[in-house]
Amino acid sequence: MDLATCQFIERKEWALFVGPVGVGKTHLIKGIGHQACRLGYQVLYTRTSRLLADLGGGHADGTWESRLRRYLKPDLLLLDDFGMKELTLQQAEDIYELIDERSRGSSLVVASNRSPQDWYPLFPTPVLAEGVLDRLINKAHNVVLTGKGYRPQLRPDKLTPVAEEVRTM
Repeated sequence: MDLATCQFIERKEWALFVGPVGVGKTHLIKGIGHQACRLGYQVLYTRTSRLLADLGGGHADGTWESRLRRYLKPDLLLLDDFGMKELTLQQAEDIYELIDERSRGSSLVVASNRSPQDWYPLFPTPVLAEGVLDRLINKAHNVVLTGKGYRPQLRPDKLTPVAEEVRTM
């Protein structure tokens, strides 16, 4: 509930949402982002894969610094689907730079299907993994979500008669 007040943004704190697929991590972090916007904060939401693709393009065309600044500027950065796949050396260095720079005075919310201890093998070097995890874990409120995902309940063969009626309208 404290995160929903967005006071953590004033305190330059971070939050880490971890849990299995479909339990609502993205929904929750977007809700926090929405509330932060309503309170006048600058907010940016992105998936980790898109951030890395964007920064990778900056290496290719010489605009990396300006692209990185885009992710450093908002009061709150919402980074979704962190740790979905192994990182290249360049991607790991980009994530390290982003997290290191944001740790100096702006808030970050990260959502991941994997717990932080499972992130180590995703990094090409232990030093980069430790640098990122040290900054993330020690600065973040940790929210662990459990339970079954909601998507299987949305299958057409699982809908109740009322839900089926609404769906066909």
